[in-house]
Amino acid sequence: MTATFYTANGMVCSVDQLASSAGVAALRAGGSAVDAAIATNAVLAVTGPHLCGMGGDLFALVHLPGEPVHALNASGRAGSGADAAALRDAGHQSMPLKNHMASVTVPGCVDGWLALHRRFGRLPLSEVFGDAIALAADGFGASPLLAGSAANLAGAVGADDLAAASHAGARVRRPGVARTLAAVAEHGREPFYRGEFGTGLLDLGRGQFSTDDLAVDNAEWVDPVSVRAFGHDVWTLPPNSQGYLLLLSLAIADRLDLPDDTDSPLWAHLLIEASRQAGYDRPDRLFDGADVTALLSEGEVGKRAAAISRQQAGVTAVPADPGDTTYLCTVDSDGMGVSLIQSNAAGFGSGIFEPTTGIGLHNRGLGFNLIPGHPAEYTPGKRPPHTLLPAIATRPDGSLRAIAGTMGGDTQPQIVLQILTRMLRHGQTPGEAIGAPRWRIGNSTGFDTWTHPHPNPIDLESDAPTGWDSLADFGHPTGRVTGLFGHAHAIDVDDHLMRSGAADPRAAISAVATN
Repeated sequence: MTATFYTANGMVCSVDQLASSAGVAALRAGGSAVDAAIATNAVLAVTGPHLCGMGGDLFALVHLPGEPVHALNASGRAGSGADAAALRDAGHQSMPLKNHMASVTVPGCVDGWLALHRRFGRLPLSEVFGDAIALAADGFGASPLLAGSAANLAGAVGADDLAAASHAGARVRRPGVARTLAAVAEHGREPFYRGEFGTGLLDLGRGQFSTDDLAVDNAEWVDPVSVRAFGHDVWTLPPNSQGYLLLLSLAIADRLDLPDDTDSPLWAHLLIEASRQAGYDRPDRLFDGADVTALLSEGEVGKRAAAISRQQAGVTAVPADPGDTTYLCTVDSDGMGVSLIQSNAAGFGSGIFEPTTGIGLHNRGLGFNLIPGHPAEYTPGKRPPHTLLPAIATRPDGSLRAIAGTMGGDTQPQIVLQILTRMLRHGQTPGEAIGAPRWRIGNSTGFDTWTHPHPNPIDLESDAPTGWDSLADFGHPTGRVTGLFGHAHAIDVDDHLMRSGAADPRAAISAVATN
């Protein structure tokens, strides 16, 4: 069973013990939960470049006692040279996945850190970034996941630092990243977007980006979206995030009279169908600036819930992409909570590295499409549809109840649906909810999750309840697999303000650290 950790003070959950330790060090130095989140993410940008980094995007939610939930969209836009027609003329039917600058949008991570720190930070950025700078300059031991992934970088220009990650524990130094973090700590965004990294991005883009593109601040405070489900208000980011899929599936599930036994195949069937009903029309619904108010209305939730049979799988189209991302959550002794997710998109992202800093470029542009006139068509200045979705749950009185999220690309809404249902509906601890076996809707190879024909197989985690094999009786083709089920973390806050949290054992190096 996954351990649940308890504290009356601060807590950090992430995929890496070095990162979680940096976050707690920030708390002990008097920093806020936001300082802790930035410190944790900065270390992950150093030690986990196969998951995230300064060349990626960021979304975050911040809860403060007595205030509405704050939502930050720090995802970048396509450059002014974006040209869908040129890609179509070159024979592309969809956005290129790897080794192509068209799938690189302006990275928003650094702007996101700075926006969070300006509003909620207490410590100087030089202190917040201190552990990350030291690890990048002096070296860190490669994790098993990094060592396994780095083998795919042979011949990648600019990835020389990561060649040292030949085996778990190998010492890796990233001096370009250390230099860049130190410059951002001292001078803000200019040395990143207008310095070595920005100059390199312009050179690599060959007209795809302009200096004006890099002058635009990618971090935007937006109104979060929410639904009432299982007696709580659940919050996330509006589009271009796919977070509405989590909200819609939770609201649908709340109407389905779930069995109390989470090992029941009916429990899994109903949540699978809630996910299908929430997401089958995502290609038409998810784009930059989309209004999902009507989708989350009582009438629409009721209509989609009524379409679900308790005996038989529906006929909507639904595969999913595993993706690569990192999620982390923090709370401090004052009750501030942060749900933060940051990503390169697919593994090392585009596979392209800015050569002077060694920072990898994400490929988040893969969320665009090449359909003429479509609202998500690859277009200058647009943000692509995004898989990233942090989540926060509050009680009806506005007090913080839970923070949760996961990596996992298109499976993120499905995984967080299962975790929050276990916590909010069934009263499970974070350790029980995080450690429980999962299902996922399978059979995808890209950001084309909702376009494959039905039926799609349901992947069951290898240790899933034997009863879930009976999902075949509901019309769900099933198979047991390993991997592909995300690295999720969660923190719960009880009525007495005790914090309990768990990090995902699927990551092998996940860590909960407490203050």
